[in-house]
Amino acid sequence: MPSNLAQVPLFLAPMSGVSDLPFRLLAKECGADITITEFTSSAALSRDVARSWLRLESDEREKPFIPQIFGGDLDEMVKTVELLQGSANIIDLNFGCPAPKVARTCAGAALMGTPDELVGIVEACLAVSDIPITAKLRLGTGAGANNVVEICERLATTGIIRLCIHGRTLRQGYSGNADWETIAKVVERVDIPVIANGDITDAKSAAKCLEVTGAAGLMIGRGAIGRPMVFAEIKAGLGWPIPTSPWVIADSQRWDEVTPIERDFISRAWCWKRYVELSEETTGLQPKWLTRHAVAFTKGLPGARAARKLMMGNDKPEDFAKAVTEFLDN
Repeated sequence: MPSNLAQVPLFLAPMSGVSDLPFRLLAKECGADITITEFTSSAALSRDVARSWLRLESDEREKPFIPQIFGGDLDEMVKTVELLQGSANIIDLNFGCPAPKVARTCAGAALMGTPDELVGIVEACLAVSDIPITAKLRLGTGAGANNVVEICERLATTGIIRLCIHGRTLRQGYSGNADWETIAKVVERVDIPVIANGDITDAKSAAKCLEVTGAAGLMIGRGAIGRPMVFAEIKAGLGWPIPTSPWVIADSQRWDEVTPIERDFISRAWCWKRYVELSEETTGLQPKWLTRHAVAFTKGLPGARAARKLMMGNDKPEDFAKAVTEFLDN
């Protein structure tokens, strides 16, 4: 579906249990322009919890490196920003996570209910940072009128360089439809870039979101889980210039002749094998990460449920990765 929409950057959303370093690098090879780490607790980082710092490993191929942090304690957020000064290119502040365990600590999207506190955290973090800061928000808490427009107007005067809006409230979680019209109101009222997030899964929805919001970029979250090739598909579908996808090059002799489901197997197989390679090059094969991604990469494919049962019988991560590869290749 050719489009006359101007090309804008596509972001991989910061997703817990999904946006690990190998997957972020894979997403960039699949057409994502900018990646952000999975959201990480400022409380854990400021206390030097090793498992949390593992989430914030990066690689030269990722630049810009953008860690996302969350927390309801101003001092912990400030300390974490200070700790990240030597490694990050940009720091993203999370005011959009709807997870109950986050909201219970008055962090993430719960801070939409205390605008003064939210703005205060941003101002305090900016005061100690030598690198740019961005923020991700929701429409509001869902308890009363949405207040994202007013909050963004205040944030736009602080020195923050970019805002991302997920078009749902805290109470909605991921249910219902994303409200792109409210995102459009934010775009109209602030003079810094606004990125639209929510319900962008293919070229058609990407085009519609851009038409409605006029956003400076699009962030893809759930649409990229198990399908990082979605970034290339969106760009190709909108007629934006993009190199031939590596999975097409790898199977160029057959690509034009195979069925859509066979193309799905071919592209997912290439992405899975590349994810494993990138894991070996960077963080090593992490069993939990492999399992989560294996479920996502095989979801919806014929025979996937039975194949996953066989995969789970492999204790060694190398054997598990090989079993997933064999299913996708066959």
